[in-house]
Amino acid sequence: MSTNEPSPSVVVEPTAHCAYDFAQVDVFAEHPLEGNALAIFTDARGLSDDEMQAIARETNLNETTFIFPRAVEVERERGVHVRIFLTTEEVPFAGHPTLGTASWLYLNHPIFRGSEQITLDLGVGPITVRFKPQRHDEPGVFGTMRQNDPTFGEALYASQDRKTLAAALNLSVDDLAPDLPAQVISTGMSFCIVPLRSLEVAARLSIVPQDARRYLDRIGAKFFHCITPANANSGVDWHARMQFDRGEDPATGSASGCTIAYLVRHGLASSEQQIVIEQGIEMLRPSRIHVSAALENNVVTKVFVGGRTIPVASGRLFLP
Repeated sequence: MSTNEPSPSVVVEPTAHCAYDFAQVDVFAEHPLEGNALAIFTDARGLSDDEMQAIARETNLNETTFIFPRAVEVERERGVHVRIFLTTEEVPFAGHPTLGTASWLYLNHPIFRGSEQITLDLGVGPITVRFKPQRHDEPGVFGTMRQNDPTFGEALYASQDRKTLAAALNLSVDDLAPDLPAQVISTGMSFCIVPLRSLEVAARLSIVPQDARRYLDRIGAKFFHCITPANANSGVDWHARMQFDRGEDPATGSASGCTIAYLVRHGLASSEQQIVIEQGIEMLRPSRIHVSAALENNVVTKVFVGGRTIPVASGRLFLP
């Protein structure tokens, strides 16, 4: 006799070598489902470079990280080995993957769980993330990283530079902040920091990827990071957008380190002043990035970038 009840599904258990656990966290988020999402593969031993790149494409997030556990004594001395992949390539450093991965380790690592600081061994060298005690009613964990000291490219003041820059941004020269230059800055990844005239200009920013890429390649930058003062009632100091070839980033920690270096260098923020940058507003993924930098003997140093990381998912990926 037939029945309308569905047949029970058959679960095929994969062999151990082709199952990889991962977590997903929201970085620079004040609440779950905000900020910048990150996938973290918590034990990537056995994965090839090509497999990691394919997995990053599979997650389809802006970045995916892969942790390679080592002996505890090695991790204490050199840090936890982590590799960072975009959907298109591996990168030596990026802000929200660094903060998010260290925060996951703070919550889950068998030895370093709850530590005041955790060091990641990245392509740019060791980066340490420090954590502050959490209240029980706060989601996730708040961490702060010190980025590498910034390097500064030439400030783009000239009128012809501004015309070319505006065209690359799909804007007019009048849309740029009138008295501030654009400048290429790196703390591990190079960004062209571009001050815009207003929030209204930021709201209609629509970069054409091909035009932007030609200009960025010429000046030696990876991406644009466009900034403008935030709304006075927003509770934050600066508003930022980072559009790129595939779309837009809701929070960019590496660019935020470059931005605070720019603000301190040009007298728009005081040495060691704590400010907050908002990003992702237009994407409905609001992010808050806490930054500061010091000016010592006319050199910008002590670049700190922090924010909250909130776990939102976990799972397992199977490979053939």
